Amino acid sequence: MNRKLITIAVGLLAFATLHAQTTERKFTKKEIEKAELIIPRPALHPIKSSIISCPGDPIDTLDTINEQIKIILFNDNTWKYWKDPSMTLAKEDFTKNWNTDAPDAYGIPYSELESQWSIWLVDDASEFCCPYVGTIHPRGKFGPRRGRRHQGIDLPLSTGEPIHAAFAGKVRVSKYMHGYGNVVIIRHTNGLETFYGHLSKSNVKADDWVEAGQVIGLGGSTGRSTGPHLHFETRHKGYAFDPQWIIDFQKGELRKQLFVLKKKYFQQTSNYEQDFEDELKNEEDDVKEDEAAKKAAAAAAAIQYHTVRSGDTLGKLAVKYHTTVKKLCQLNGIKETTILQLGRKLRVK
Repeated sequence: MNRKLITIAVGLLAFATLHAQTTERKFTKKEIEKAELIIPRPALHPIKSSIISCPGDPIDTLDTINEQIKIILFNDNTWKYWKDPSMTLAKEDFTKNWNTDAPDAYGIPYSELESQWSIWLVDDASEFCCPYVGTIHPRGKFGPRRGRRHQGIDLPLSTGEPIHAAFAGKVRVSKYMHGYGNVVIIRHTNGLETFYGHLSKSNVKADDWVEAGQVIGLGGSTGRSTGPHLHFETRHKGYAFDPQWIIDFQKGELRKQLFVLKKKYFQQTSNYEQDFEDELKNEEDDVKEDEAAKKAAAAAAAIQYHTVRSGDTLGKLAVKYHTTVKKLCQLNGIKETTILQLGRKLRVK
């Protein structure tokens, strides 16, 4: 190993050690909010496809303080983090609800789903690769189509073009399915599953481990298809949502690292292009509603009642609660001459 690579290696090991030590600590909400004022969260920044810059040949692997995280050095003086999949595969995500035949391996009723999930799509030790960079067919978008639910997006291509795995993960299904044709389904470490349909050829089999950017098959027109294209789906807990929520297919970019997946995105009518502007408006409306709700709650908390007892008069109550007889009458819809009945509740504030 030359001196330059040794210098890089030492620096990376120091950084990896610091990274592992700091990430073990759980920060408070106030600390996070304070940090975000100084350093914007990278979670909101687009992530370019790793297929754009291909590293050289690997020449060495370095350990870090985290036994699962390795550093790979390449002969062009580049490097990258790599997660050893052996520990990942032992987790429940890859042992529970595992089915190598069915599109949905979960079978969770819609009513039992949570309202939303915060999903880290990639982190410092993982990568993203756009499955295929191109323009979505106008009639191949997510949503209702010809009386059916179209659960993904269609990207026109030429037969034989390479299709890449979006993230690292384990192949759950690789077979011919009616409708999908030759399809590959991958379950990823971030909890999502991606579907690659109408392939002319599959390069992987069920239970294979694949890395982001690996060519898992070739584009084609098998199954229910009117021409060569990639049918691509993203699912969570067995439910499909518009892949455009996370990927800009024309730019070949992941829109952000941290994705807040909402249950409503699973609905047939939920489409990224239609809903994105609504989402921004909804966020503004949510802020206004929160402010209105806080004001209403404060007003409700300020309301006070008095139960009429023997000897109470409007004048005495006005003095006791620092108000006026006129105000008491307005609050209760009564006159100054109204006789107060024992046990009656009067609003005094």
